[in-house]
Amino acid sequence: MGDSQSWTAAPAAAERVRSVLAAAWSCAITAEGGREEFVGAHTVAEDGQVLVSVPEDSALLASAIFAPRGQPSAVLEFADVAPVPVRDRIRARLWMAGSFTPEGDRLAFRPTRIVLRQSSGAVVVGLDEFAVAAPDPLALAEAHLLTHLADCHPDAVERLTRLVDPGSLHGTVRVQPLAVDRHGLTLRIERPRAHGDVRLPFHTPADDVAQLTERMHVLLGQASAAACPRALQRQRTDRDR
Repeated sequence: MGDSQSWTAAPAAAERVRSVLAAAWSCAITAEGGREEFVGAHTVAEDGQVLVSVPEDSALLASAIFAPRGQPSAVLEFADVAPVPVRDRIRARLWMAGSFTPEGDRLAFRPTRIVLRQSSGAVVVGLDEFAVAAPDPLALAEAHLLTHLADCHPDAVERLTRLVDPGSLHGTVRVQPLAVDRHGLTLRIERPRAHGDVRLPFHTPADDVAQLTERMHVLLGQASAAACPRALQRQRTDRDR
């Protein structure tokens, strides 16, 4: 395994964008009035409009009200940060270019270009795909689920490494849950000078937390039935002596 590994049974890019928007707590907006950071200020409409509540003294609000064309251009940036402390915690970055229009006490942002960058590279997401996509059903629960798994069930995380190619665990110093969605669980494998990710796909997608619990039990059952890679490595070492 190298420093990155393509995901198996992963969400489509448009769904991933929607999940980032749903779970992100902050965003940075660059517009004609400069760059501003907003925390807990955005919501996303069903059609993909991003609605931003801004203070009255915001330069962004002033530029939206007094823009000569009435629709100032802007770029919104969101970071998808892993809830569990790992190296390189930013799992994805999302950029949305478009324009604002005032809507009551909020600004409505309509994207004209969407770019999602993950470890596998950057992809331009089609506006039509984005408009009809929905966030992953586990997106809002993911942070709690992963921190609970890491803090309360490290033995389960260790057991899941039995499903990983033994060669990928050579020199491992720490394994942490990096991401979970309806399609599977991703583990971050950290070594002294590098790291890589391994995807453990579910046998079928999980549409809620109850189904996720069942999918995790299946994975853990498979792991329990598998030979432990580290035990095998120790056996080989003892045999070679």
